[in-house]
Amino acid sequence: MRLLLHTCCAPCSVYCIDALRKEGIEPTVYWYNPNIHPYMEYKIRRDTLREYAKSIDVEAIFEEEYGLREFCKNVSSDIENRCANYCYKVRLTQTAKYALEHGYDTISTTLLVSPYQKHEILKRQAEEISKEYGINFLYRDFRVGFREGQAKARELGLYMQKYCGCIFSEEDRYKKQIEKDMLKK
Repeated sequence: MRLLLHTCCAPCSVYCIDALRKEGIEPTVYWYNPNIHPYMEYKIRRDTLREYAKSIDVEAIFEEEYGLREFCKNVSSDIENRCANYCYKVRLTQTAKYALEHGYDTISTTLLVSPYQKHEILKRQAEEISKEYGINFLYRDFRVGFREGQAKARELGLYMQKYCGCIFSEEDRYKKQIEKDMLKK
């Protein structure tokens, strides 16, 4: 099996890579995340993953596309459903395309580790996209190792982001504070 593992960030990759290696599967991590904003957040997540991949001797591919304008264009009409309607699809589709073009027969994603993602939607979309591109989708419910992976990432001193990636998820992070501040006016 040649596995291309879409990777959203270093902390989320920790448990996934460890678990796959325990199964005898050596993934190639694949960075493609045009939904992460602003640019400095995109850059620090990418660079942290680059350093982590080197430190654990895992092959890593970085496909650069800081896609703020494309992201905004594609999510502005339905911000609440941006993950399912754009973010998952664009990243998994690009992962499948790259895999097909470069001899990988299987894809998966570190997004499957997060209890904050829409897991069943993500799984279904990955299955559909894999079928469309004629490659395998390796499903693992990595959520069981989320806390373990996060703890190890902290021990390693990896940059730990405070929101999923897009600017709207950062806004969601502050939702209660925003509402509290608005009431004070």
